[in-house]
Amino acid sequence: MPYFISLSTMSSLSANDDCLGWAARDVSGVLSPYNFSRRGLESDDVSIKITHCGVCYADVGWTRNKRGDSKYPLVPGHEIAGIVKEVGSNVHRFKVGDHVGVGTYVNSCRDCEYCNDGQEVVCAKGCVFTFNGVDADGSITKGGYSSYIVVHERYCFRIPDNYPLASAAPLLCAGITVYAPMVRHKMNQPGKSLGVIGLGGLGHMAVKFGKAFGLNVTVLSTSLSKKEEALSLLGADRFVVSSDQEQMKALDKSFDFLIDTASGDHPFDLYMSLLKISGVLVLVGFPSEVKFSPASLNMGLRTISGSLTGGTKVTQEMIDFCAAQNIYPNIEVIPIQYANEALERLIKKDVKYRFVIDIENSLK
Repeated sequence: MPYFISLSTMSSLSANDDCLGWAARDVSGVLSPYNFSRRGLESDDVSIKITHCGVCYADVGWTRNKRGDSKYPLVPGHEIAGIVKEVGSNVHRFKVGDHVGVGTYVNSCRDCEYCNDGQEVVCAKGCVFTFNGVDADGSITKGGYSSYIVVHERYCFRIPDNYPLASAAPLLCAGITVYAPMVRHKMNQPGKSLGVIGLGGLGHMAVKFGKAFGLNVTVLSTSLSKKEEALSLLGADRFVVSSDQEQMKALDKSFDFLIDTASGDHPFDLYMSLLKISGVLVLVGFPSEVKFSPASLNMGLRTISGSLTGGTKVTQEMIDFCAAQNIYPNIEVIPIQYANEALERLIKKDVKYRFVIDIENSLK
């Protein structure tokens, strides 16, 4: 799947304005202004003027080389929303002026059973991440903390004109990370019960989707301070402090589904005991280990499942669902100059519930 750069494309390559971004230069993760070049527009590509980019915990991990594979200078950001400024000659799904989004990946083999089924995120040959990935032409991908991006049209999503671009950005990772497994495991059956473990960027979207699906939603959190907002602002039916043994015991075998968004280490046997017979726990966070007794699964015929973000098909479905149901993430809009402070606050869980960078008005 190589990109063949023709002579006609070479002229557009050199004619491209440099892209302005903010990059980390080393493991300190400190971001500062950085000029770089994007690849030229190929026939199937869309060039997008980025207006907003959500701040995800992945931005913390890769800017600080937590996975040991960071390639500097590193431009983070994979919750991208913007406006089409140019399209390749073969692009038929988008036109200049359209509102579009780009999520956690920008390429895949387009030929395996998963790509053919619209599940590019689990491409058999590995999808190419939106930043810090190695693209087909060998270049290192750079993310949405930047003025524009060039992406194959397959990995772009249509955002309805009446849906705010700032609100759309967090849907591209936080939103789809919980929506995809909820739909896959049929958690959209009205009247069923859902427990949401952890109330951050992912958890608050799980609550919103759960309510929109007609579920009875309980938030399980270690922070009592989040109770009022969980119930009044997000519309959860119940709030339980997960460190309170009596409250937890009262929930024994009461949930059809659990969405586990917590990334800190926590006791899985305790949460599994809250599931009804044949209940499902979906893990979307990344604790350092997952440990539970086989009896927690076997005795209750329970299922534990993992999930990433989502393929192109389900991602577009989620955006359309949010627009139709008036579901919006709770966001704090910030200028790019505040990005370093935002990452520090994210580590301290001091955000309600997603930072979104106003690229259009602050990146100069």
